[in-house]
Amino acid sequence: MNFGRGPSVVLNVGGTRYSFSREVLKDFPLRRVSRLHGCLSEQDVLEVCDDYDRERNEYFFDRHSEAFGFIMLYVRHGHLRFVPHMCELSFYNEMIYWGLEGSHLDYCCQRRLDDRMSETCTYYAAEEPPGEAAGGPEGKGRRPPAAEGGKWLERMRRTFEEPTSSVAAQVLATVSILFVIVSMVVLCASTLPEWRAPENRSVEEQSRYTAESVREPSGIIEAICIGWFTAECIVRFIVSKNKCEFVRRPLNIIDLLAITPYYISVLMTVFTGENSQLQRAGVTLRVLRMMRIFWVIKLARHFIGLQTLGLTLKRCYREMVMLLVFICVAMAIFSALSQLLENGLDLGTKNKDYASIPAACWWVIISMTTVGYGDMCPITVPGRILGGICVVSGIVLLALPITFIYHSFVQCYHELKFRSARYSRSLSAEFLN
Repeated sequence: MNFGRGPSVVLNVGGTRYSFSREVLKDFPLRRVSRLHGCLSEQDVLEVCDDYDRERNEYFFDRHSEAFGFIMLYVRHGHLRFVPHMCELSFYNEMIYWGLEGSHLDYCCQRRLDDRMSETCTYYAAEEPPGEAAGGPEGKGRRPPAAEGGKWLERMRRTFEEPTSSVAAQVLATVSILFVIVSMVVLCASTLPEWRAPENRSVEEQSRYTAESVREPSGIIEAICIGWFTAECIVRFIVSKNKCEFVRRPLNIIDLLAITPYYISVLMTVFTGENSQLQRAGVTLRVLRMMRIFWVIKLARHFIGLQTLGLTLKRCYREMVMLLVFICVAMAIFSALSQLLENGLDLGTKNKDYASIPAACWWVIISMTTVGYGDMCPITVPGRILGGICVVSGIVLLALPITFIYHSFVQCYHELKFRSARYSRSLSAEFLN
């Protein structure tokens, strides 16, 4: 060490002192501490630590003392674990400051950190505090034009992306919800016999986007709703920070799937003609028109319940896959046994409903889920015993992963409620001002 005097060095971390010899610092496992060995001046030292006492040869670090104590345990014994009752992300920040990485943690703590970081990145990575966009208390003075433009884009983005961020965002969300409800009502009503034209047009003719259908009340309402959703999607794309990330987000993909069928149908009508073979077939257009049902999922932007469901499914995909594996394995076993007992053995009574294993799979799945339509059932005694075992096994297998999914659902709900409360406080401040 080329700076300072004395045979030993004192590190003061949050009020806790640690004394080391100069030679120890040279190969110290913590990179920030080992950098002190190569400091040539006091300025170099202050780039590494927060303060330096020349008389005591003491280096002060304004960091979490208890976290550094656990890090020192890793230096001495080679095991790094989280501090009890301390946020995993806060401890991870301390690790990064001292020059450690997540791989230095023990395996159990690595899993906790990975889960915590995945939860945080899902909803809070791109989130900024409500007052940060304005530049904080020091940003109330003069601003360059670029900063003003960025502030305006950020306000527009929050208005369209966060329904509880401002009064304008709430009004916009209410209008969007009304358009979704109206479009769904029109879609459901258009399938009623009373809604059809007096001349009893065929289903294929009903599915066409001809000039006459656009002039009808349902066509006008549909065009207005499509226009609103299109304008909303375009504005949100323009004000988004990352265009590629915007396109990859699930809700935005659903918006595109709900909007594009209308324009595809109109283009097909324009380029193929109203009396073409494609228009008379009508199958493609009916499928495209029914894709408007995806508009219902747009309500997830405005209702915390649907957001909680989506986030729970995203975080519990391992448990969902495990549940599907359980069902598939049980279905393969019980369907093969039921087909053998009901139709495969030459017992004089053959159940035609169980003529094949795929046909028996239908019976297994409705039995394991305790639905029991009654369209097919075993008639032999061994088959009925197997049916009882199948029902009990289904109840047990379905109940096993439910606990994990339930706890994840509760956690996601509280996180989203906390996030909504943050924006509600911002909305209250804006209303009072």
